[in-house]
Amino acid sequence: MSTDTDIEQQDGVGIPDALQRLWTPHRLAYVQGENKPDGDQPQGCPFCRLVEMADEEALILARGRSVYAVLNLYPYNPGHLMVVPYRHVADYTELTVEETTELARFTQRAMSVVRSVSGAHGFNIGMNQGVIAGAGIAAHLHQHVVPRWGGDANFMPVVGHTKVLPQLLGQTRSLLAQAWQAD
Repeated sequence: MSTDTDIEQQDGVGIPDALQRLWTPHRLAYVQGENKPDGDQPQGCPFCRLVEMADEEALILARGRSVYAVLNLYPYNPGHLMVVPYRHVADYTELTVEETTELARFTQRAMSVVRSVSGAHGFNIGMNQGVIAGAGIAAHLHQHVVPRWGGDANFMPVVGHTKVLPQLLGQTRSLLAQAWQAD
């Protein structure tokens, strides 16, 4: 007669090893597509819905005339934020001159703010244009600003496929929003 332990060991599941497990169940929502829009319409777009919420609830750091800065709900690194136009537009070539200018200025400001709060050593900045290019929400353009530090690609993301975030998103939002307003 087989026990559950015998079956698990036969299947290779549950075999003791020296590895520690760090669970990040919040990432499952992203992987499964929770909160992703249906189609290309603004009414289903999370970026269009965010601007109707209070800044703290939406994790919005700052609002401009044509763009806003918001923390990424599923960050690659602490302080990972996005600069998003209010207008529901998919492609960078569709931005007006005013939107393009303010997006660039907000990106510069985001870098300064994150650097002052966290001492980031560098940044990855970019847009994924279209689903095929990796855009999770392709219908609404957004530019990622991802702070980087020497050694931030350590064993956790490489081996454990996990990022360790030292504070809650609300705390990060509060620090960055205060620093954004300081100058």
